[in-house]
This record gives sequence, C-alpha cells and structure tokens, in this order.
Amino acid sequence: MTITATLINYYHLCHRKLWLSAHEIRMEHNSDAVYAGKVLHETAYPQRAERYQEIQLAGIKIDFFDPKEKIVHEIKRSDKMAAAHIAQLKYYLWLLEQHGLEDIKGVLEYPSLRKREEVALTDTDRREIPQWVAKIKEILSRKSCPARIDHKMCKRCSYFEFCYIE
Repeated sequence: MTITATLINYYHLCHRKLWLSAHEIRMEHNSDAVYAGKVLHETAYPQRAERYQEIQLAGIKIDFFDPKEKIVHEIKRSDKMAAAHIAQLKYYLWLLEQHGLEDIKGVLEYPSLRKREEVALTDTDRREIPQWVAKIKEILSRKSCPARIDHKMCKRCSYFEFCYIE
C-alpha cells in the first residue's frame, strides 16, 4: 500500500479517520471546510502555478516546489492542526530526500492568517518517519476501524456524522 501525505496527516490527527479514508470511506466531499481549503489553495497564490513546479512522487502531490531555492510550499487554511500539517510537510521533505534531493526545505503557509512557518527535516525526523509509516501500515491492516477519539476537533471533521450517528 502506498502511504500518502494525506494518510500521514490523518495519522497525526485521528487513527479512525486514517483507517476510514484508506479503506475508501471518504466523507470529504460533504465538508464545507475541505471545499474552503481547496478554494483557498486555488486562489491564495495564483502566480505560483507559473513560477513553481508541481511534483508527483510515490503517493504524494506537491503543488508548489521552487527548484531554484529547493523549497516545498504547503498551504493550509487554519493553524489549528499545525502538528499534523508539519508532519505532512516533513513527510514530503523526507520522500524527496529518499529520492536523491538534498537540502530541501519546507514552508507552511496560512494565507488567511498571514502566517508562514519554515520547516526543516531533522535527524530525529529521519528516524521517526519510517516508524510513522510502519504504524500506519499496522493500523490499516486491522480488520476493524479504530475507536473514535471524542476530541473537540471532531465537531469540525468531515467524518463527524459517520462517527457519532447512533
């Protein structure tokens, strides 16, 4: 199974969402937040499509890569789940490094907040990311879906109705 950056993100948010998405139970098409994120992505930096490259590699799609400066740009709507966003960006950097690109940096951008955060891959990350991948594969191999987590972020999740229907 190909581990995508979305699965890395979900691993850091909710193992139930991770399992459901990987088993093709997807609810994002019903989510206003997901739609708003797509619109933001398409409109926040319209000039980037001309200046930067899109890269598809091993289950990931990097929308904005600056090959001259060796920077991966990742755009997000809100910083409420910043740890998962950082993990996703570090996964991009790690995969690019695994494919021979060196000294790649990342920038996490929140245009509506006018906020940017530089992200670099550390030696600790290089040791931990393969562990994330192994743990994701273990979770996805389970026959049953993990339990819901009952977290305040669940109320805004596209899987909320699925998880909380009685």
